[in-house]
Amino acid sequence: MLQKTYSKKPRLTRLQIFNMSFGFLGIQFGFALQTGNASRILQTFGADVEHLSLFWLAAPLSGMIIQPIVGYYSDRTWTKLGRRRPFFLAGALIAAISLALMPNAALFTAILPPLMIGAGMLMIMDAAFNVSMEPFRALVADNLPKEQHGQGFSMQTFLIGAGAIIGSFLPFIFSEYLGISKTADEGFVPQNVIWSFYVGAAILLLAIIWTVISTKEYSPEELRSFDEVVSEEIKEEQKGFMLVLKDFKNMPKTMKQLGLVQFFSWFALFSMWVFTTPAIAQHIYKLPTSDTSSAAYADAGNLTGVLFGVYNVVATAMALCLPFFYRKFGKKKTHFLSLAICGLGFISMLFIEDKNLLFIPMIAVGIAWASILATPYALLANALPARKMGLYMGIFNFFITLPQIVNGFFGGWIVKHIFQGQAIYSLTMAGVFMLLAAVTTLWISEEKIKK
Repeated sequence: MLQKTYSKKPRLTRLQIFNMSFGFLGIQFGFALQTGNASRILQTFGADVEHLSLFWLAAPLSGMIIQPIVGYYSDRTWTKLGRRRPFFLAGALIAAISLALMPNAALFTAILPPLMIGAGMLMIMDAAFNVSMEPFRALVADNLPKEQHGQGFSMQTFLIGAGAIIGSFLPFIFSEYLGISKTADEGFVPQNVIWSFYVGAAILLLAIIWTVISTKEYSPEELRSFDEVVSEEIKEEQKGFMLVLKDFKNMPKTMKQLGLVQFFSWFALFSMWVFTTPAIAQHIYKLPTSDTSSAAYADAGNLTGVLFGVYNVVATAMALCLPFFYRKFGKKKTHFLSLAICGLGFISMLFIEDKNLLFIPMIAVGIAWASILATPYALLANALPARKMGLYMGIFNFFITLPQIVNGFFGGWIVKHIFQGQAIYSLTMAGVFMLLAAVTTLWISEEKIKK
């Protein structure tokens, strides 16, 4: 096995890093609309509160299956658009169509019940988001030298936050400032939500197209040349699924340790996305969750969007500060503090009855969200081989999807049978899981790839 010394990967400017990650703004714009409104839409179409987490299973299930596959093939794909960009574009097109169709599911009742169509669109949308998102993580590691990985993932977090802010606030802006109706007949989605999804579809496409046309990708030969000392050729007899299984088994120690942190973190986040609207409707507005056509329920749904917008505003600002905190405290301590603050914020929601005070725990969520979107990947990137970056980033997504699947199967049952239908306790449980995530962060041992 021959050894050679190669040149160092060149540093990129802030503008190049911005362009490379700009598509994430569009993806998160659509994702924020989904997380802030999907439960509301599904309840409008007839879903019970204890069944919401089952409908939300579409997201993690599609991610668990799709992201490793996309990672594997994006590592081995080379076209005129490069290796990662074809996946951005294909996922964005499908996601945009799903965004436009999901709130209009009631119009297709001649085919299937609207609840089934809405759930189907949610599943397709999630699959498309996963096709687009995974290659963005790998692209940062592809294009940036290791000393810029933290900066690259922080930029992604900043743009994720910026897209999510607009997407989260949009239904509220349309109803309160543009006069678009926030209520509709029973079984139909309000116009302010429908138009928000239309705008989200357009922004998603435009942002992805900007990244595709403004970003250069290194060819496989160029990527191999950037390792300081690399093997001239590495043979792998296994292909496809067997190779994925082999690499899953041989994942770096840092990746396994981060997996436990991710499990607790994403279990908590899934509870927040699924149950915040019914929790606010019950706990703040004192409504039965079956009352989905009233103005008060619309206000609860709009407030959820605003609160999600707040945590994304905080996350966007926090993303710009992450490199400073990394230098000051290190990546592990930064992540520990962020998750611990978030856990306490979730728990505090149980004791808040004034809707104006709900912004305080959302500030805590925003601090953690910024770190969750950047720090695990910054810790992980140095421990992964460059030629398998896409595959391992896809496998790492397993630790994001598994906790959501577990929560999806058992979260609704817990709310119904243990919490007696009171969704606010699901957010308290989220706080406990986020504190567990903080504690397990301290066990991570950072490692670098062995040359």
